[in-house]
Parts: sequence; C-alpha cells; structure tokens
Amino acid sequence: MPYFDAASAAPLHLVARQALLAALDEGWADPARLYREGRRARLLLDAAREAAAEAVGCRPDELVFTSSGTTAVHAGIAGALSGRRRVGRHLALSAVEHSSVLHSAAAHEAAGGSFTEVPVDRTGAVDPAVYGGALRADTALACLQSANHEVGTEQPVAEVAALCAEAGVPLLVDAAQSLGWGPVPGRWSLLTASAHKWGGPAGVGLLAVRKGVRFAPQGPAGERESGRAAGFENLPAIVAAAASLRAVRSEAAAESVRLRALVDRIRSVVAERVPDVEVVGDPERRLPHLVTFSCLYVDGETLLHELDRREFSVSSGSSCTSSTLIPSHVLKAMGVLSEGNVRVSLPTGTAGAEVDRFLEVLPGVVAEVRERLGAPVAPLYTNRSPGPATSLVVDALGRRCPIPVIELAKVIGEVAVGATVTVLADDEAARLDIPAWCEMRGQEYVGEEPADLGSAYVVRRLS
Repeated sequence: MPYFDAASAAPLHLVARQALLAALDEGWADPARLYREGRRARLLLDAAREAAAEAVGCRPDELVFTSSGTTAVHAGIAGALSGRRRVGRHLALSAVEHSSVLHSAAAHEAAGGSFTEVPVDRTGAVDPAVYGGALRADTALACLQSANHEVGTEQPVAEVAALCAEAGVPLLVDAAQSLGWGPVPGRWSLLTASAHKWGGPAGVGLLAVRKGVRFAPQGPAGERESGRAAGFENLPAIVAAAASLRAVRSEAAAESVRLRALVDRIRSVVAERVPDVEVVGDPERRLPHLVTFSCLYVDGETLLHELDRREFSVSSGSSCTSSTLIPSHVLKAMGVLSEGNVRVSLPTGTAGAEVDRFLEVLPGVVAEVRERLGAPVAPLYTNRSPGPATSLVVDALGRRCPIPVIELAKVIGEVAVGATVTVLADDEAARLDIPAWCEMRGQEYVGEEPADLGSAYVVRRLS
C-alpha cells in the first residue's frame, strides 16, 4: 500500500532500525554514571550528539535531545523569551508556523506578552522586508520555519536571519521538515527538529542554541541535557535518530533529484487531469518530496477515505476532515482554496510506478465524490445568456463545505452580469473557499457581512 504521508511521519529508516536494535543492547545504562556500562552509554550519547550537531551545523555542546520536536519548540521559545525578558516581551512569527509555535505564542500572550504574525503571499512565503518590519525594539525572539509542513514552501531563512541579526534579535528556526534534506542556511540562533520526520524513531527532538544567545530554561531545573530537557535520555532512540539523520543526508542529493521529478509530475498531471483544481505552494522554492493541491466541490474527508480504500495514504489540510471543522491556518493565511485539500509527501525510495498509479486513480475518485455531492460538472454560466435576476440569496446555513460553494456555483448563472448572489453560511471554511472560488472563476468577491446565525458572503457576477 503506497504511503504518501512522510511529512507527518516518515517510515523508519533501515539504518535507524539497525542502530536502535544495537543500542538496546549496548545503551541501556545511565550515561551519567562512571561504571563501565554507564561509560559505554555516555560514549554512545556523545557520538550521537556529535553526529546530529554536524548535520545541524552547530557545536555538540550547543545541541540537546528532547522528547519530541514539539517539546523542543516549546522549550526553545520559552527559554529564549525568558532569557531576553529585559529586552521586552514581543515575539515575531510567520502566520504559517507549525501549531507548536502558535501554541507557544498563545501561551506567551496569555502570560502578558505579545506577538505579531507576519503575513505570507499565496505561495506561503514571507517577504523578508515585511518580516523585518515586524521586528521592534522590544522584540525578544523571532520564529520562522525553514519549510512549511503543509505546502512545502521554503522560507527565505537566510535573508530573515540577516535582518534579525542586524536588529539584535535571535531567530528560532523550526527545521522539522527540511533538516533531513540539508542544513539550514543563514545566521540563525536557535533550531528545532523532530527525528520521525526524517525516518528516525518517534520521541526524539533536537534543540540547538548557539553560544551567546541568552537562554533561561523554564520549569524545574534538571541535571541532564544542560538543564534544557528534563528526564532520562531515551538513548537507543537518540542513537537511532542520529544514525538515520546521517544516513538520509548521505542519500539526500540523489533522492532529492529523483523525488522532485516525481512531484513535478504530480503537479503537472493533477492540473491536467483533474478539473477545477488548485496546486498550492511555491512551484520552485519548495521541499523536493511534497506537493499539495485542493479540489473544488469536494468533501475532504470523503476524498481521503476513498483514496485510502484504493490503498493510498495521504493527508489533508482541509477543514472537511474528521479531525477539525475549521480550515487549516496555513491555507487560510495563504488565501487559497481549502476544499478537497490533499497533501502528498513521498518517502525516500518511493517508486515511480506508485506515483503513476495514484495519478491514474485520482481523477476518477474526485469525479465520484463530486457526483455524490451533486456538484456542477462545468460552470453553469458558460455560453449562457445572463439571467434576469438582479440578486439571489442562497441559504446554506448548517451545511458544511463544500456545499455552500456548490450551491453558489449552481445559481450564479441565474443572475444578470453585475448582479449579486449572497450565500448565507455558518461554516468557517466558507470564509476562505468562496473568495477562492471567485478567484478561480473570474467573479468578484464583494465581501462578508454579518447575518443571523452566520455570515453573508456576497459575490458579483462579472461574466
């Protein structure tokens, strides 16, 4: 069964498995003890730290292992903010950061701090100049991911890092998605990552803090990992994480070229074979293994379920999934379509034949889901005389995406050019998907107005 969700968790790398099994036998003792077994464990831990630090591009004594990437993010942000509390309590971050960063920002605000979200363009990238403009005299820390978890867009880290350095603000980089492909460029100050993203075992995160960065670990003091990560080290998992990071880095150059070609094929073929689809993210400056696209008039949960029935494991940032009823904050910040969103992230070693079969199956699955929902096959107003109505109101209250957009598409041809259709909806996704539909269809999105039990979205027919 093809597994296309490496951005969530990559399959355990063979080297990781081998290192894990070996370390279970050799690295079970306490590395803080001075007897033989402890010294052996310490040697394994030191070797793992050196290997990981080499991959990150920092000194071994600047890097600690945590229990997860999320823990590394929380510890990194909290420690940096506390260490620079005399400077101020302002935090800068992009609007498309991982939820762990957003949760840290919310906790910081609840404790009396403040933060600024820097907007992104439709590809999901920040403008370095705009990001630099968000830095203030009281900014204690800035955060910017190296590449986006949902759409794969790479951020201009080096440019932003230079602006942060000029302003005297440390920059924390979430490198979870990119570290397996190469080191993060630029003069960053702190870096976090997660082993299960590159084929290491789950439960291992990395936190690197450059020398000279003011940092005050939060929570009860601990003796291990420089006091920055509490608890007994999971040494076998740490050894496996470091070994697999070194292994994937050695394969990265060749595998990046191969997977990028497969992703380029997905991007082009999906756009050709699936009507009304928006391929999102930067087409060039992106991770080599990841592509995201959204399908108009499609229920995301049903689409993923049908692909799973056909033995394809993919994920989604759509609001129409079983886990959430609100749109992905990433897609929302980008201002792109969220309906029927599919993220394909290819693991190392993915065969081209698996991708070809996916591209053969996908168009039929999308068509089947659209038919089930009663979606229009083509724009109903194409080659059709303008309708006589001056305005119409569509009541889609209580109906989830993509039904409000489907109902809009069905009636737009019944109004005259220049007339409006007002869609009443209480689904959060409508706020994103109706403007995106207008962009795709060449119609004018007038705006949103308050309405009883929901919102009124006004669309003007232009053609």
